[in-house]
Amino acid sequence: MQTGTLEYRDGATTCKGYLARDEKQTGARPGVVLFPEAFGIGEHVMERARRLAGLGFVALAADPYGDGKTANDLPSAIGLMGAVRSDLNVWRARARAALDALAAQQGVDKAKLAAIGYCFGGSTSIELGRSGAPLAAIVSFHGGLECPKPEDSANIKARVLVCTGADDPMIPPAQVATFEEQMRKTKVDWQVQMYGGTVHSFTNPDADKLGNPALAYNPAADKRSWKAMLDLFGEAFGS
Repeated sequence: MQTGTLEYRDGATTCKGYLARDEKQTGARPGVVLFPEAFGIGEHVMERARRLAGLGFVALAADPYGDGKTANDLPSAIGLMGAVRSDLNVWRARARAALDALAAQQGVDKAKLAAIGYCFGGSTSIELGRSGAPLAAIVSFHGGLECPKPEDSANIKARVLVCTGADDPMIPPAQVATFEEQMRKTKVDWQVQMYGGTVHSFTNPDADKLGNPALAYNPAADKRSWKAMLDLFGEAFGS
């Protein structure tokens, strides 16, 4: 497997993503851009990129802040995330730059692109879809579902899967219900999967280390949501 840093540009900002691919794979392959949690690129999202590469996808873990910047604690992560989210155009452009960098890689089938994300990255993947990006599949894992411009949901071209914890205090039932109501006004193929006894960051084995009861790894929800994602990819990309 080939892994390493991929530099790409978003206007004047140099981003440093993490690209993973199986060099033994031949022909055009589906590409998946992964948007990390608010902390930036770390082992969690890189491991997921490698796992996807092992399944035959070309995977790029995107750099949400530029220059590979990461946060060491939750307040810093919230600050970095807030700076990007504060301007919807900047947020979507940063995400689109990563998608375009992935699509430009040799061996990537530009007709078979997906965006997935975790927490802030889950929100980012959906916003990328709302921008009208040429995606076949979007998956949000424990991502925020609040939307600055809900009417833009009609621009989504992809199948959409939202995986969320039923007991996630950061994404309460009212927020999920509002998202569902927004999606009902579109013709998008969408679904929401909710996991009982599950809070925020349920896919990240290191979530418990933060000492915040709102964040906890849930192996069952992690496994089920990963399988749901692969099932969606099967529908979107075919065999």
